Amino acid sequence: MKTRYLYFSGLILLCLIFFLMVSGCMLSRSQKIDLTDLAPVVPADIQTFDFTLENKPDPQPIPAGQKPDPALSVEQAVMLALDHNQDLKTRQLGPVIAGAFEQMEKGQYDPELFAAMGMSRQALPDPESSDTAVSAVAGVRQALPSGTTLAAEAAHEQDRASRTADPDQTRVTLSVTQALLQGAGPAGGLVAIRQSELETRASIHELTAYAQALVAETEIAYWQYVLARQEHAIVERSLAVSKKQRTDVQHQIEVGVLPRNEQAAVQSEVARREQALIDSANQVEAFRLTLLHLINPGGPGYLDRLVLPASDPAIDPAIDPDPVADIQDRTSLAMTLRPDLAEARLRMHQNQLETIATKNGLLPRLDFFMDLGFAAYGDGFSDAAQSLDNGDYEVSAGLSLSRFVKNRTARARHQAAVATRQQATEALENLRRTIHLDVRLAVNEIERARQQIHASKVTRRSEEQTVQAEIERFNVGAGTALLVAQAQRDLLIGQIAEVRAVIHYRIALIRLFLAEGSLLHRRGVVLRHQGQVMNK
Repeated sequence: MKTRYLYFSGLILLCLIFFLMVSGCMLSRSQKIDLTDLAPVVPADIQTFDFTLENKPDPQPIPAGQKPDPALSVEQAVMLALDHNQDLKTRQLGPVIAGAFEQMEKGQYDPELFAAMGMSRQALPDPESSDTAVSAVAGVRQALPSGTTLAAEAAHEQDRASRTADPDQTRVTLSVTQALLQGAGPAGGLVAIRQSELETRASIHELTAYAQALVAETEIAYWQYVLARQEHAIVERSLAVSKKQRTDVQHQIEVGVLPRNEQAAVQSEVARREQALIDSANQVEAFRLTLLHLINPGGPGYLDRLVLPASDPAIDPAIDPDPVADIQDRTSLAMTLRPDLAEARLRMHQNQLETIATKNGLLPRLDFFMDLGFAAYGDGFSDAAQSLDNGDYEVSAGLSLSRFVKNRTARARHQAAVATRQQATEALENLRRTIHLDVRLAVNEIERARQQIHASKVTRRSEEQTVQAEIERFNVGAGTALLVAQAQRDLLIGQIAEVRAVIHYRIALIRLFLAEGSLLHRRGVVLRHQGQVMNK
């Protein structure tokens, strides 16, 4: 007995050592753990979704030793934002991840190959005899989205017991299982596949909506930077005029033409302009940093780069912008192009499919199964396999039924799915109403900015005439320095208002295009994936 115990212990130990050696050899080089493998890497084989200009200009080569041109047009700013914005790069992986989950859902219905092999040994009372059996099985199985499971397997068992007449057995089995209630039909698997496909499409619309918002934010930041620079230049010129007036007043006070109390007005106006200059310089720096953050040109110290706007915001004075009269057409366009609305529709469809699956889950589990097997016996594998034609066969079929008492989990899941579907329907309707409001508000803002362009121009011309009149009155002694300073202050406000009206009109146009979902199309921005255009 002790000898047999040592024999079997040694045999088990040898099997374990063999298993460890084989498993170590089966590990590929990429699967073996190394400290360098723990370092973060960027997978090079992931094809992300990216946005680019349809007619992207070729970059101009920069001569060696020469710094990049700080002049930046609004089109170049948009192109840089699409190429380098870090938040956009992060979101570009969203559809890739959704597509991977889609393949995971579909992969559940791929055919599965399986195989197994084993050996058993039984010690008999006779120390010189033993019962050894070797078995092997291989086959294929596949689950279908309709709730059907198919399987086919072939098995062979070899029994070397001395008391067995035909020690070898070969068996072929075909089996079919079909869900009849729960899990049957489209609810069995097609719902999950369709939902994953909708999730991929929804993630693309979500990415498009973000890219459109990024383009709008970049253009608005660009024009706000232009506005801040122009306001700063106006304040600088106004400060120079105030200083010149202060010098003239001091000179006239020194020669006795003006009383000394006139100096306080001009001195106060110079101090006020210096304060405005500090604020305008701070505003320019803030918008420069915001613009650089959006376009993210990269490189060390990129926030310290100088940016000179190259696009002129001025509107042709001979062509006054027309009022927007096609509100209904623009609203219809928004209903077609808005990516957030398209995403909401897909989410609602997903929720509708979810109610189909949860409603099916309320049913009992009733499956039909049928197995067809052929078995043959012989002395050796070839003898047993050749005897399959004359061997035994077996057919078994039946039904299996199961159901949870009260079935509260399935009922609660279905109730939640119905409520979520209703919630998505209400949210979609609210989004439609919001889009109507967005377009109307954008058109209203455009009309306000359009009218302000003409009104601010008239106001600025009137203020220029007022300043000239006050200067002439001051020169002949009929006016005061305070009145001149007030007129110049009003002129400064009028000049800034005129510049703001033009910039605000351009920003209002951007927001209208964003509200109607046409900004990317108008800017020639296309979505590409693996070289293919997605949004055309």
